[in-house]
Amino acid sequence: MQRARLYITDGYGGYGRKYYGNYRRAKRRIKLQETIWKGRAAKCAAVFLTAMLLATAFHDTAGRMFSGTILPEQTATAGAEALEAGNAAFLEEMLAENTAGKEERENTYMEGPAGIPKEREDTLVMLDPGHGGADEGCARNGVQEKEVNLQIALATQIKLQEMGYQVLLTRAWDTGLTLEERVLKANEARADIYVSIHQNASEVAGVEGIEVWYSAQNAGEESARLSELIEKYTVENTGAVGREILEEENLYVIRECAMPSCLVETGFLSNAGERGKLADREYQEQIAEGIASGIDLYFHPKTMYLTFDDGPSPENTATVLDILKERNIKATFFLVGENVERYPEIARRIAAEGHAIGIHCNRHAYQELYRSVDSYVADFEKAREIVREVTGVETKLFRFPGGSINAYNKRVYKDIIAEMTARGYVYYDWNASLEDAVTNPNADTLIQNGVSSTLGRNRVVMLAHDVVYQTGQCLDELLDQFPEYRMEPLTGDVEPIQF
Repeated sequence: MQRARLYITDGYGGYGRKYYGNYRRAKRRIKLQETIWKGRAAKCAAVFLTAMLLATAFHDTAGRMFSGTILPEQTATAGAEALEAGNAAFLEEMLAENTAGKEERENTYMEGPAGIPKEREDTLVMLDPGHGGADEGCARNGVQEKEVNLQIALATQIKLQEMGYQVLLTRAWDTGLTLEERVLKANEARADIYVSIHQNASEVAGVEGIEVWYSAQNAGEESARLSELIEKYTVENTGAVGREILEEENLYVIRECAMPSCLVETGFLSNAGERGKLADREYQEQIAEGIASGIDLYFHPKTMYLTFDDGPSPENTATVLDILKERNIKATFFLVGENVERYPEIARRIAAEGHAIGIHCNRHAYQELYRSVDSYVADFEKAREIVREVTGVETKLFRFPGGSINAYNKRVYKDIIAEMTARGYVYYDWNASLEDAVTNPNADTLIQNGVSSTLGRNRVVMLAHDVVYQTGQCLDELLDQFPEYRMEPLTGDVEPIQF
């Protein structure tokens, strides 16, 4: 996509137009292709066509797929004719089955992250290689955007299909499409997400890196999360500069799609160094791997259990609760009995807003607490009774102050664990931490600690402290670092992380 001075201009070749032609006219124009792009017939046809075109392109006598001329016109024409001649009966059968299952598809469309995740084979991804045909997009020194876009899209399609996803491309060869046609194909195929792939250009020398754009008017939160994941994993996989994730309402394709969508600018063709990478097959594969990984984590996120110890406190816990409420995140609070007595209204707010509650202790006095099994149990039961009286919550969850094994309880921790387990209680340690229980914590360091300690695990129990001022101040930014995680509260059914 051509850009000038890093702002949207007419150089966008129509992608920045607020109103671009007529949606109904586009629908009439592709009427003859309608059966190809509906339901399972569409998916099967597109997969078959792409595989055939790729095989032709890689053939010694036919293809120079990654050498400047991708999918020549005669190859695309031959592939289309072969598909039409050889698969008419197959498409007709698939279309009949697709029509019969229309009601069921409508009932399950767009489940995804909002409910029970769809199986990969039931999830349809629409990839849109930007530009095409007479519209070459931005071009520098013989490298054309339209070709790089298609190369990356085809590589991404293969990677997603290997994961089990259904994938359609708005174009599988060098052909032109209007913006309305691209959107119409996605909407009529009832795709679950739409990702438009582009290259960037700038009049500012040396500008490089990856940008992702989304529309707040179109599934704003989900489109933003999809953008964050694609940007994060493409940058991580390529080592490219991560520039920006931008909200933009004037890009037609991401605004008018009926599903979460984004537009990814994978690099700057105006930058000689980055242009060389973008024309390289291996680098394109790295981009495709990053895009596919981001898409997969959008539909199948990892799980993080965000936990807070030592509260409540009137100022800091309130800050934490405000942020969690705004983001619709449920966390787990391991409460201190004495603090619940001091600030009962905060404890009641924790319960009222649907967060899980566990017991930490009654008094945070390690030597007294861990003097014996009896001293630990007595302190615990007192805290549990206070929490029950104030919040109405009966809980079986608890966390040892200092963790289940620490310098103060080495002599008695096994006996305490045995006694508490016999009483039906379940303890939770952690496998990631902000390390915020220190003197004069720094917000940037806390974020770094939280991110680095997750180690990419699929299941993370994150330790934080809601009585620490800097924790509340950095929480918003911290949560932005984890778009690949679904935040959940702990329950008795969750397998505990234990030292």
